[in-house]
Amino acid sequence: MSTFAKRERLLLADLLEAEGPEAPTLCEGWTTRDLAAHVVVRERRPDAAGGLLIKQLASRLDKVTEEFAAKPYEELIRLIRTGPPRFSPFSLKQIDEASNIVEFYVHTEDVRRARPDWTPRELDPVFQDALWSRLERTARLMGRGVPTGLVLRRPDGQTAVAHRGTPVVTVTGDPSELLLFTYGRQSAARVELDGDKDAVARLHEAKQLGI
Repeated sequence: MSTFAKRERLLLADLLEAEGPEAPTLCEGWTTRDLAAHVVVRERRPDAAGGLLIKQLASRLDKVTEEFAAKPYEELIRLIRTGPPRFSPFSLKQIDEASNIVEFYVHTEDVRRARPDWTPRELDPVFQDALWSRLERTARLMGRGVPTGLVLRRPDGQTAVAHRGTPVVTVTGDPSELLLFTYGRQSAARVELDGDKDAVARLHEAKQLGI
């Protein structure tokens, strides 16, 4: 596993363990138990995980996730912490690096920011650059359905176009915060939105952001 992916995996596992199985998350309708089951199924049941992207497989994904959610919470935490089995694509370093840094960062924040007393993490510049690199590659996918033009801007001025259209809304923030915004966590992301007032309001409430 990549250094960042391994670090974020262990942070998520430790946080889930500390919060217990019934804590809230930013994922609507999910407790920490539900989120833990999702992470395990994604890595260990590729036959079901396809339901994340393919609508026809969603019912199977829901069934398998419910089965895992019924397992002892401690077992779910152990499975997250130990990582994917050898037959999983996520056991390959390249795939782990491409997919799991963002996955585990976002879900860690799903747990952290569901608490009323949360504060931002101090993230080093190298990690922010790694998140920006992934955001640049996925921005158009994440923003494809939004009702406005959408430009993502780092504080240093680097930009990525997530959706072409008018009026244009520019969202400015650190890559970590922009990631949360484009993954549908608009209300929890510490960003600034600039543009037409009505467009900004529509984008902030848009359900189309994310996969």
